[in-house]
Amino acid sequence: MFHLITVGDTTLDTFIIIDDTSKQVSLNAAKKLLCFNFADKIPLNHIAQSTGGNAANVAVGAKKLGLRTALVTELGDDINGYTIHQDLEDSGIDTSYINIRKNKETRFSIVLNCQSERTILSYHAPRTYTLPKLPKTEWVYYTSLGKGFEKIQDHIKIYLKKNPKTKLAINPGSYQMNHGQKYIKEIIPLTDILFINKEEAALLIGKNMTIKKSIRQLHTLGAKTVVITDGTNGAHASDGQQIFFMPVYPIIAQAKTGAGDAFTSGFLSATILKKDIETALRWGTANAGGVIQKIGAQKGLLNISGINRICKKYKTIIPSKR
Repeated sequence: MFHLITVGDTTLDTFIIIDDTSKQVSLNAAKKLLCFNFADKIPLNHIAQSTGGNAANVAVGAKKLGLRTALVTELGDDINGYTIHQDLEDSGIDTSYINIRKNKETRFSIVLNCQSERTILSYHAPRTYTLPKLPKTEWVYYTSLGKGFEKIQDHIKIYLKKNPKTKLAINPGSYQMNHGQKYIKEIIPLTDILFINKEEAALLIGKNMTIKKSIRQLHTLGAKTVVITDGTNGAHASDGQQIFFMPVYPIIAQAKTGAGDAFTSGFLSATILKKDIETALRWGTANAGGVIQKIGAQKGLLNISGINRICKKYKTIIPSKR
């Protein structure tokens, strides 16, 4: 039996680290504008590639924390798909449930990194999703998929009905949030942990609220545990009885890509290993702190020793109950 099976799209990410001092680049954080001089040569500091996508990142993060993990995804039979498949095998992920689509392309992203923040150019290759027959697992993590995701979601619901001891964690992707909110709401009553950021919470609820009120509304939709991340402002988690808050650790970020997935893999792994919600918040925050010190979504993922080292170093910062 697996501890965790993750379900979602996988990408090959190319990271482009822009020279922050370049006069050909301008940044307006207030208006969220990153501008380049047209028809100019833009200097770069570094370039790198790695496997990405929420499902792959969480699978690798959980594996590093000692869990038996498998990934359900679709790849093209191109060089990007081959690279991803090999990378996942090297990371110890069970790849038996990866569907290789003949004569199809693999998703990829160009990640522009400027002043430690990322802007992502994403290519979504068309998919005709199918869910393979899944083995026994303690948890399913269901996350970002594109057009046609409803078919996968229906099969996940059937699997959960046949396997009532299996628990579900979800983190809807941008396509699901923008084009399939109604459908996502249908699976929330079956959800043991809902991972979502502050902006996504507002989309699901239909209006901006305080995080405390947002959490209550999301519990009303049926989620047993609600986790809302708020970037550098920290994270909130609620079991329906109490709301816990965890600030970020004071770690200088080199790049922020993958921080949310690292948090999720830390929190979810702690939960699967029977840790309490406060420990899960610490693990998630520590894991995110490890990732932001590296380029890419997986290089900085921590093992349990690394998690404990960061938690011990910043032990004066603890979750506070609200």
